[in-house]
Amino acid sequence: SSYLEMRRLIERRREAQPFEDYKIGCILLCEPFFLERDDWIAVPPDFAPNIVRGKTYDLTRGYGLRLWEQVRERLYTTKRFEHEAVDPKSGYGKPVLIKPRLGQGSFRVIVTDAYQRKCAITEEKILPALEAAHIKPFSESGPHSIKNGILLRSDVHRLFDSGYVTVTRDHHFEVSRKIREDFDNGKYYFGFHGRKIHLPRNPGLYPDPDLLQWHNENIFRG
Repeated sequence: SSYLEMRRLIERRREAQPFEDYKIGCILLCEPFFLERDDWIAVPPDFAPNIVRGKTYDLTRGYGLRLWEQVRERLYTTKRFEHEAVDPKSGYGKPVLIKPRLGQGSFRVIVTDAYQRKCAITEEKILPALEAAHIKPFSESGPHSIKNGILLRSDVHRLFDSGYVTVTRDHHFEVSRKIREDFDNGKYYFGFHGRKIHLPRNPGLYPDPDLLQWHNENIFRG
């Protein structure tokens, strides 16, 4: 096969005459995770075998909600997913034996679910804008654990990682004065300063106070 043969196959299925320089695109899956065969989820009844692209689900209702619940159920009950490594200091370097730890994809799912799909600070509910943030980065030997995670809106996540905001041991949001000094702005974020964050319903999933203190002392700009 060749590039030209591939183009000819594609052009047969295009409604209009393609431009000479048209692009062939694709969809990339970012950090997926895979379940064991025994944990596979049945294809929803409305997902036809001939669907090629464009099929989506609303995760708040119907088949979409059921899919979300099934994924969540498997992540919480399967023994494959441990909450942290045996040796939390073994992030890189010499290989060591560890328990299987949460992958980034599954970490995002369980953190998102623990916080009821709402930003812990702003309570934003638009899923594409939400990210599972690590309190102590894995690069700093932080455990890849739900208790080392907080669901944040993407802009708050950036500020958290760069030390312009933090969360105290008693779960209050703090904004650094540096945000005003460096950007001559920050009024919006100061509106949340001192407020208690939105926490998971299950106290066992609250952020680890020691990890929050580490962020206060090592990342936060004060």
